[in-house]
Amino acid sequence: MVKKSAAGAARRRPGPQWRKGFLDALAQTSNVAAAARRAKVDVSMPYRLRRQDPEFAAAWFDALCEGYDNLEMDLLHRLRVGELEGGDKAKARAKRKFDNGTAFRLLAAHRETVKRQRAIREIEDEEAIFASINAKLDAMQAREQTITALVEEDGVYRVSGGEQPDGSEPLS
Repeated sequence: MVKKSAAGAARRRPGPQWRKGFLDALAQTSNVAAAARRAKVDVSMPYRLRRQDPEFAAAWFDALCEGYDNLEMDLLHRLRVGELEGGDKAKARAKRKFDNGTAFRLLAAHRETVKRQRAIREIEDEEAIFASINAKLDAMQAREQTITALVEEDGVYRVSGGEQPDGSEPLS
């Protein structure tokens, strides 16, 4: 039987593929330690990577936002539909118990973080929309200038607001 040493295990670091599993589990559980266990990495690894890699940090917050959205939907479903209560022992054994109080406290504790992340995302989306609109307007102005220059060169058509080919004022 071969024993694995701690030093040997430390040298065999997981590759980057653990990230997707971690982020998927984080979105499902909203729990960093549980997500790290599912990804088979030490819990310190995702925290370290989050500090070092802005893309991973953004993906982390997106996964948390998704997780909190899922938790909120689960809670709303339970509040609307209710939970199975005792009575039939087979049903009571089969039912999953949820600690709604803890779930609500978790939502309340992270609501501001989620709101902040959503606001950042909306601002980025808004900036992208403005940039796209400005780019379209610039392209339209460039086309208009090109067309105006071509028409003026041709001399066949009058260009509104400009001089006529013969140097006279435009007709009103």
